[in-house]
Amino acid sequence: MTLRWRIVALVAAATCAAAAAVGVLVHHASRDRELSQARDGARTTLDRAAVIYARTGGVQGSGAVLDAPGLPGDLRRLVDKGHQGTEFTTGPGGPAMWAARPADDQVLSVRLDMSTAMRDIGALDTNIILAGLMTTAVVLPLGVLTAERMSRRLRLAAATARRIAAGDLDARISPATRPHDEIAEISGAVDSMAAALQERLLDEQRFTADVAHELRTPLMGLVTAAELLPPGEAAGYVRDRVRVLSTLVEELLEISRLDAGAEEADLSPCPLGPVLEEAIAGTGLSARLRTGTPEDSGQENSEWEDREREDHEDAGQRDGPAEDTGQRDAADGPKVWTDPRRLTRIVANLVVNAHRHGREPVEVTVAADGRTVTVRDHGTGFPDDLLERGPQRFRTGVRERGRGHGLGLTIAAGQAQVIGATLEFGNAPDGGAVATLRLPERPESPEPGPIHG
Repeated sequence: MTLRWRIVALVAAATCAAAAAVGVLVHHASRDRELSQARDGARTTLDRAAVIYARTGGVQGSGAVLDAPGLPGDLRRLVDKGHQGTEFTTGPGGPAMWAARPADDQVLSVRLDMSTAMRDIGALDTNIILAGLMTTAVVLPLGVLTAERMSRRLRLAAATARRIAAGDLDARISPATRPHDEIAEISGAVDSMAAALQERLLDEQRFTADVAHELRTPLMGLVTAAELLPPGEAAGYVRDRVRVLSTLVEELLEISRLDAGAEEADLSPCPLGPVLEEAIAGTGLSARLRTGTPEDSGQENSEWEDREREDHEDAGQRDGPAEDTGQRDAADGPKVWTDPRRLTRIVANLVVNAHRHGREPVEVTVAADGRTVTVRDHGTGFPDDLLERGPQRFRTGVRERGRGHGLGLTIAAGQAQVIGATLEFGNAPDGGAVATLRLPERPESPEPGPIHG
């Protein structure tokens, strides 16, 4: 049950409880008052009848009766002991108030009929119930409206918090300032937290960009100096470390541009096959390029290789250039609407990560839809922390995943966002890390144009 309906149920229960409590109190107060008045009236009548009986020896015209047949047994026994008293009964003759006292060897009694008084109390009870229902009918909608307003404000705060957690640091609740409003205080605290978090992240991004930029100039000099070293084992080690440092600085600069939203995608229709082949070749590492689902990766030849051979065999039989549908080319495989340079960067990073942190064979597979690319290794798989929180810079996960700076997957995820693709990470059931890149569909407009990351 949501908070809104809990509040509504609480308001309804409180209203009904208050109405019931008031009704019970009024009922008992009215009944006690009627019984008290009837008891006093019966005693007064009985006293007058006793005076008349003492003077005349009879009770004619006094409203009293000697040895009445319907006298309650308890009251008769009380009189037999020499006392007088009253008793309220609800026998077959209807509700009545009895008063009795001794009169020589007889019992002098008075009976006052209370049917009208009890009917009045019943009518009062009915009116109280109707008033309680009407009060509930009036209060309940007001409670619903109040609960809805509270629920809407809380849902807005929760949605804004989720947007902030997803990376939208500009999201704010912006509550109206109201005194003694706890929800406004919570909303203001969330906004303050988001602003402080945004400022801190911006400071970290600026620091990363400044450090990478300041390191770039002396690093270029270090690269030049390393190249001037005489050949030898020490010189080779220095050049290797300089290349690693240079790569790290370039990756930091790339991440700073991605963080700042300064990257733009140059989208155009391009064949997916050559882009993937270029990405794999650029890494200098081995990877098998397949089409179909990852489970079909055991085939000996890819569809593109078969298509390419058939296309070259039939090339001489064509009377003219093939029609470009913008979707698939027999020689190059499916065409996608993307930025080929950034797609190459993403796939290359995934292949390098698979070799660095996993085990061979590394497989690059294109699904049947022609837009989903999967890169898989056969190592220990991605750590749970990466699967839960996504790639984190300077964090490579568990020791079994190898060493590195933890920037490759971060850059791949950032570049995927720039080109409008989604990059998901998982582990294969039989072992190995699986990175799935889903490229966007071709836009309706045929005119290519850059988009802002």
